Amino acid sequence: MAAEELASSGPEQAWLQVVHSFIQKNLCPTSKDSCSKLVEAVIECVKATWASSGGTGGLNLPLSYSFVSVQELKSHQHLPCCSHLPRRSTEYQAWANKTDPGTSPLPKERLLLLGTLTDQPGNLDPECRDGSLYVKDNSGTLDCELLDLDLSWLGHLFLFPSWSYMPPAWQQRSSGSGHLELWCPPVPVLPLIPKHGPETPIKVLFPEIASQLLQCRRKIRRQQLNLTGQLVRLSTLVKTHGKTYFVLFLGGPSSVITSVPIIVQIPGHLVWHHALRPSCSYVLTNMQISTIRGFSHRVWATSASSELMSLDPEHILEFNVEELTSEAVHNPLPVSSSSRQQCNSIRQVRMLSYKGTVTKVLNGPAGLYELDGQLCLCLAYQQLPNNGRAIRPGVQLELQDVHFFQSVGRAPMLAPCLRGTVWLRGFSQQESPKQSPHSFCGVVMHLRLLLERCLGLPLYLWTAKALEEITSKLCPHLLRHRQLQQSSASGTAGVGELLLAPTLDALAPPGRPIRNVYQEILEDPHYCPLQEYTLLQPPCSFPALAALKEDGQHRAWAIFDPVTLLPLPEATFLTSCVLNSRLAWSWVCLSPSVFQPLPVLLGVLVASSHRGWLQLRDQSGSLPCLLLPKPSQAFIDPQLIGSLVRVEQFQLVVEREVKSNFPSWKELGMPEFIQERRTNIYVIFSLDDALILPIPGPCSGHPSTQGPPQAKFPKALPKGQSRLLLVTHKECLMKRNYQSSQGACPLPSKHTLSFHVSGTWLGGVQRKDGDGWSFPEPLGDESQDQKVFLLFLGPSIRWFEFLHPGQQYRLIIPDPSQSPSLLKEGDSSPLSQRILELTGYTSCLIVQDDWILEPGNSQGIPGVLGIGPGLSESSLTEILSGSSPGSFVSFSAEILSRTLCVPLSGTTQQGNSLMPQRGVKLTVALDAADLASRIPIDVYIETPHPPLPLGLLPGTRVYFQQLERKVSRFQNVYCRFLPSSYLRILCFPAEAPVSSNLPHIYLAELQGNSPETTRASASCHVVSVLSIQLLWICAHCTSICMQGQCNRQGPPCPTKASVSQANIRLLVEDGTAEAVVTCTNQQVAVALGLGPTEWFSLMELVRVPGRVALHFTRAGAQPEFTGTTDDSLMLYLRMLCASSAVLRPIVLSFELVRKPTRVMPLEPPQLHRFQFGEIPILTHMVPRLNLSCLSLRDPEPLQNLSS
Repeated sequence: MAAEELASSGPEQAWLQVVHSFIQKNLCPTSKDSCSKLVEAVIECVKATWASSGGTGGLNLPLSYSFVSVQELKSHQHLPCCSHLPRRSTEYQAWANKTDPGTSPLPKERLLLLGTLTDQPGNLDPECRDGSLYVKDNSGTLDCELLDLDLSWLGHLFLFPSWSYMPPAWQQRSSGSGHLELWCPPVPVLPLIPKHGPETPIKVLFPEIASQLLQCRRKIRRQQLNLTGQLVRLSTLVKTHGKTYFVLFLGGPSSVITSVPIIVQIPGHLVWHHALRPSCSYVLTNMQISTIRGFSHRVWATSASSELMSLDPEHILEFNVEELTSEAVHNPLPVSSSSRQQCNSIRQVRMLSYKGTVTKVLNGPAGLYELDGQLCLCLAYQQLPNNGRAIRPGVQLELQDVHFFQSVGRAPMLAPCLRGTVWLRGFSQQESPKQSPHSFCGVVMHLRLLLERCLGLPLYLWTAKALEEITSKLCPHLLRHRQLQQSSASGTAGVGELLLAPTLDALAPPGRPIRNVYQEILEDPHYCPLQEYTLLQPPCSFPALAALKEDGQHRAWAIFDPVTLLPLPEATFLTSCVLNSRLAWSWVCLSPSVFQPLPVLLGVLVASSHRGWLQLRDQSGSLPCLLLPKPSQAFIDPQLIGSLVRVEQFQLVVEREVKSNFPSWKELGMPEFIQERRTNIYVIFSLDDALILPIPGPCSGHPSTQGPPQAKFPKALPKGQSRLLLVTHKECLMKRNYQSSQGACPLPSKHTLSFHVSGTWLGGVQRKDGDGWSFPEPLGDESQDQKVFLLFLGPSIRWFEFLHPGQQYRLIIPDPSQSPSLLKEGDSSPLSQRILELTGYTSCLIVQDDWILEPGNSQGIPGVLGIGPGLSESSLTEILSGSSPGSFVSFSAEILSRTLCVPLSGTTQQGNSLMPQRGVKLTVALDAADLASRIPIDVYIETPHPPLPLGLLPGTRVYFQQLERKVSRFQNVYCRFLPSSYLRILCFPAEAPVSSNLPHIYLAELQGNSPETTRASASCHVVSVLSIQLLWICAHCTSICMQGQCNRQGPPCPTKASVSQANIRLLVEDGTAEAVVTCTNQQVAVALGLGPTEWFSLMELVRVPGRVALHFTRAGAQPEFTGTTDDSLMLYLRMLCASSAVLRPIVLSFELVRKPTRVMPLEPPQLHRFQFGEIPILTHMVPRLNLSCLSLRDPEPLQNLSS
């Protein structure tokens, strides 16, 4: 009929048939008559809308458009899109050009959408309405957002000419289905019946009288009244305890008039929230006074029969208040003193209204956005309808009654609380990026932390940033987003909350007063978490491990100063070789306090299959770590591998290696003489200071055995075999040359990183029995040697940090197809047989990649005695006075110093590569219970033993096992670290080393074979000068320099720099014994009593001959001179050495030249002859002590001592 008359062509006829089928399927009721009328109405509506746009190209119908149902849109449209019926291509392009540069507009689809606008979600109970709007047809229901709502539209069929669709994956802060954004008012398919006002004027209460009635103590006669006024404030939709409601405030045109609060909580009235507009006047009918639990004041509330109408002054009359009660006396309710005090003590924050455009999403899950490129917007403190799913870059917002913060974050910030309102004033035409499927879990986690801990804005901003840092460190490769964000079904906090708990417990402990919603919305002045704030310094941060390494390395090299490492009084006497070797290695220990803000170490603990050490890993990289469960306790539990580790107390160690060629101390400030720099960086911490969190399962918050790739060790299978092992010795980790064999063809030799473990089997083989292990199988021959040799190479070196002598382990072979004799008889490979020939063991096992080692316990196993872990140590006598210089010793000691034995320039040829020489000398201090001071001894770790173990730092306490004891040509004992040696870090160096003063003693206390101290101070008198030598030497070759020129025969030295050196030997006594003290360099000037200027002048005179030496054959009043010349310089030195300026009382700090590690015995007392006038005296005297001067000074004046 009418439709058929429109069909003047074949395409139009086909289009109309498609329309008829679509409407009959998706829109029509069961009646056929009403369906045909609906088809005609739809076509007329489409035609009128199409014609009103202009530029239709002579077509009566939009033949290029097709109708789409709600279900088709939800099922088939997986990308964001928009559809604009009246827009031509040029208009769409102009509309699309409004997007920001660098962004793409929503792609255009030619789709026509019809549906009924409603506030009922599908076929659910009407009481389930929460104020949301939907578009509904016969195929389903779809959420929608509308800029402006007329309540008369609800329940009517519309054509939506301009709209956009956002699938679920592109929604911000939402976990539901997709939603529509209706850009312009919908076009009704059927004419809307206009709703007329009341036939007779209605009596209303104005805000001032309505507010007075709320404060009246008397009960009013009529329960339901009509209120009118101007909308001055509108709260957001709030959902608490399963109820949804909002509060509006009606007032007058003047701010003097008191506003009256009205709570709307009837489900059918919640949709009013979309229709209310600020500064508009309304009439609300059938209102009643109500009380709210938890709030002391009364409010007006809507009833089931209430209606919302626009104000028409001609249809209202003012209500006579006297009709309500004969005693309508204004008697306000008293306000408690505590409330007044609280309001007076609160520091108010400025509140304002603002209109702007969202230009960037700063942190979607945290509700942080950028407005107009200059303001920040925080929406976390307000419950946005539908979680603010339409808010994305390009959307236009109007904010009313929001808090303004000038200096909380990086930019001024706006933050609405529940009292304020956020209105959509324009949708975004930009195509936003796809959201993470777990973004809604992040929203829930942020809200949970915000509400449970009642966070203020500064602390919430830090929490959001910290969670963002944690997420970028761990997700998605090491931890799934849902694992980090989601809490367990039992209500236990998720991983993200647990990682923040230590910091939040100190700043916002749980159990604080919960947020009072009614007080926040209704009180005036109101109280909310945004009402007061204090500036917050970030308590900590969670930097990426790569950034922390880079920052630590930068700080370590920024403070690297050769002048500081070698102070000038000392450096001026050093030759070029010594000076550069002293600079070759140094270290810096950075505590968290040097960083701002304080960094928190966070990562997954893994064991490296390439280097053998432990690492903390995040998505940016890995950081080697050295950890101890407790001081002197070994780390033996591999179950912690794969867990999250959070550490606040740690030390970032940066070892610096420098290759330099400084000619002398004068060039120390010139960085061009540094040729090469190397850095070794790692972290040390104790497990007592760490928070260990097992990585939860993918769908729950409880620990799971599944972890990220290469993070955990393999778990034992339900079947398998095992055997208990007591480790007796472990050799160091180093590259060894093994020749593997595959069949009959041997592979070429290859240096492989490996280590060895020797031990003893405890009992026989055990089988898997349920969750435990069966009894051990009986041993065939009890007298058979149960010693075993284990070889770890390749990926199995990851067990290196867990195996320690004196500990028991269970070796598990999870593969049931392995021969049971493997744990009994050992491996039969050619490599194993070769090892047995070399070591003499009866059994050898090459540990495979899938084998498992876990801590073992022999208790409960018949025939196996309990073995307590312990470290075997050699006695002090065995170390210092052993009969054989090639014996092996074990001891624990503290590292005093670490020195590179060979400069980095030294290399050895190996294959086609140059391998740097990295010999290290550790000077360690042995503890002795019967000595007052510790005994130093040198330990040499020579090439080829890279990589050096981590943590060999001054101040670290180390246990050494199987060191080779050696005796030097000067008869001093030292030790060598061999490939078969083992060391373990017992204690980390103290953050602030304790300085101890040297004991003050008498010299006689040093006599004997076992002196109680090696370093001390004494008050003594200089008896005579035994010898003195002053010289200038070449800084490069150490030859004598005469008149500043090196006298070496041969090619000239690369530098003409020379350095001065000096030494003097003094005979001192303190009334108990005599000692010969050797002073060097700057100490010589102090011994001679010369000031800096006098010493400089003296050394300049020595520069001409190059060397001056005096030797006194005996002590006495008239010393003899044995020099070769007797010029003025010699005479001056001779007179100076015999003067009272040198022969004076001093306070001497010294150390014994005869070290306790020297194996030569003491000389016996000798007979000496003294002449007193004509009387000769013979007496036995012990040999003089040989002391090395540490420092010397003049004693304090007597008046200072008496005071």
